[in-house]
Amino acid sequence: MPLTSGVHLGPYEIYSLLGVGGVGEVYRGRDPRLGRDVAIKVLPANASSDPGRLQRFEQEARGAAALNHPNILAVYDVGVYDGVPYIVSELLDGQTLRDRLSSGPVPVRTALDYAVQIAHGLAAAHEKGIVHRDLKPDNVFVTADGRVKLLDFGLARLIDQETSGVVSSVVPTSPPGMNPGLVLGTTGYMSPEQVRGAIVDRRTDVFALGVVLYEMLTGRRAFVRETVPETMSAILRNDLPDIHSSNPQVSLPLEQVLRRCVDKDPARRFEGMHDLAVALGTIEVTSTSSTTAVTSVPQFVPPLPEKRRAGLPIAALVVVALAFGAIVAMVNGC
Repeated sequence: MPLTSGVHLGPYEIYSLLGVGGVGEVYRGRDPRLGRDVAIKVLPANASSDPGRLQRFEQEARGAAALNHPNILAVYDVGVYDGVPYIVSELLDGQTLRDRLSSGPVPVRTALDYAVQIAHGLAAAHEKGIVHRDLKPDNVFVTADGRVKLLDFGLARLIDQETSGVVSSVVPTSPPGMNPGLVLGTTGYMSPEQVRGAIVDRRTDVFALGVVLYEMLTGRRAFVRETVPETMSAILRNDLPDIHSSNPQVSLPLEQVLRRCVDKDPARRFEGMHDLAVALGTIEVTSTSSTTAVTSVPQFVPPLPEKRRAGLPIAALVVVALAFGAIVAMVNGC
């Protein structure tokens, strides 16, 4: 049963219910000691006795509390009151990206801005050895002033990184049920390695960000099908759907960034969020046109095909020949 207005949860006073998610209920509350409004997430009464959900809740609290970045929801406190576990975080004013997408695609310039902010937040998490593993529009919050905040690190996992940046092992901070072999995440945004139940690293978040960016630009979910098995099969086998039929304003370099993000092979994706943020930063939207323009071409853009490369010198020779002919004509006419 939801908490009612005026009830106290430890030192915090409950104001109203803000929403209900897969992990718990979120309330608007107030911290009288500091005189500020806060968001309070609690496990429902019927779930607080479930060891699995309780452990995931604690996992989220530990993961979020370890992070301090402008693009990640700030966690202020964690506690248990009368057997009810809760997390206290900053109270945000705005809407989730899922709510924003309910009205249609996001303009290219805005989508790029959101994607870069998401990449910065995830880069900060990765530097702490934390992979989100459940990035989706529902877990991206856009504040009233356009700031992106990442939510719900409930599936986050700590990783042990070698100097090469490749995950060598999983730090045992999660219960046995979360070991490799168990499929975890949200269907439609999982990477191929998640679908297979394999060990994941930060490139799984790269895949998910590519899928989210595609959805921002088109208003459509890239791999979602009618059933869960069909969706998983699409993630494993299907290429990213054509983007220009839904949004012709997407430039070729932007499409190349998207397709590299969602490559089935993690080794062919961006190595990390910093690289992805740099690539996205090279793509700009002109202020006088609705089309995208590139100020500098990312290094990963493939070279021109052989036929097109061969055609360039021929075109140059034609121009020179025409110019030479004009000069000869002028001399003969003198």
